Amino acid sequence: MGGRSRAAAQLLSGQGFSEVYNLKGGIKEWQGLKAAGPIEMGMTLLRGDETPEEIIVFAYGMEAGLRDFYQVMTHHTSDKKVAEIFTKLAGIEEIHKNKLFQLYGHLNSSISDMTAFEEKVVKKVMEGGGSVEEFVNQNKDMMKTIPNVLELAMSMETQSLDLYLRYSERSSDPETKKVLFEIAEEEKSHLATLGQLMNESL
Repeated sequence: MGGRSRAAAQLLSGQGFSEVYNLKGGIKEWQGLKAAGPIEMGMTLLRGDETPEEIIVFAYGMEAGLRDFYQVMTHHTSDKKVAEIFTKLAGIEEIHKNKLFQLYGHLNSSISDMTAFEEKVVKKVMEGGGSVEEFVNQNKDMMKTIPNVLELAMSMETQSLDLYLRYSERSSDPETKKVLFEIAEEEKSHLATLGQLMNESL
């Protein structure tokens, strides 16, 4: 139930399972009927014919948005340990941003300065297309314990993994597919890190 079930459902969908459901309200809401699947998120953010460079810029904007969300959330908690987790998560996203910038540099050597690169990022966007402020307002009341914070983070990373894998199927350009798979592998490593943090918090 909760964030972990949503993350698991998205991960299975991204791996090719065609009939996966996540029950709103958890197992307590089960009434013996077949549940409706979750609404697709994020699939309208890209056209489907982006170049590898455009994909990296898009991914960078999403990572920047998630980093900003974690940074903002450090000011919405009075629990020092929860704030430390948010700071650690923001640091993970910063590392991912740097890796995406390096990947962009391999494809386009005309920009070697990160500030100049960030000018290409139209906006920082959260999963599903919302703003950082909207996402904070939607989730701040649930972010009061470390397990809840990590569950949301795992859900976000899995949603991103699912999104990149779906776009890799949609794209007809082999180089774009390769870039999407590389970014998806990074999301998998993030999930492993979050899993470790979850185990340490229990």
